[in-house]
Amino acid sequence: MSPLVRRSWSLRGHPQQMKEKVGRREKVSVAAALYLTPKRDRLGLAYQTLVNDYFTNEQTAEFLSGAVQGLPAPVITLWDRGTMHKGGPINDLVAKSRGRLDLERLPAHAATAKLMPVEFLWRWLKYDQLCNFPPRDAAELNDRVVSELENARLNQKLLLGFFHQSNLPLPRALLS
Repeated sequence: MSPLVRRSWSLRGHPQQMKEKVGRREKVSVAAALYLTPKRDRLGLAYQTLVNDYFTNEQTAEFLSGAVQGLPAPVITLWDRGTMHKGGPINDLVAKSRGRLDLERLPAHAATAKLMPVEFLWRWLKYDQLCNFPPRDAAELNDRVVSELENARLNQKLLLGFFHQSNLPLPRALLS
């Protein structure tokens, strides 16, 4: 619950006062998917949060199933080799999709982060939107995370920026 403290606009010698909760560890886990619509004319953002919990491969499979449910075209998912991206529930989801879902697992090294537009979403959320924010509890943190992700979901220019920062090629229609 400790905030990431960054430089503020406070007067020199008068730092911003922040009260933070200590003691029991609380957290918010977030899953997100940045996607290109089948018509290739818009970018989308799907997300889910868990308060005081973490994403297992079962919860990741449920999230991915819901995220791709409304997309008519085949879906290609790029992700790293985290434990929540492997195992029976993920394999079962791919089998049930009957060719609609394809997983592209990238090598587990730092260079692949440059191919993942969602990594730039995480950086924006943590270092820009949530810095210097000391939440009272995990519920307040969750509310703020959901609010920021909802704002991002509605901002095509911002989502396009995440794709442009990555080394992932985009169709010409989205380059402008």
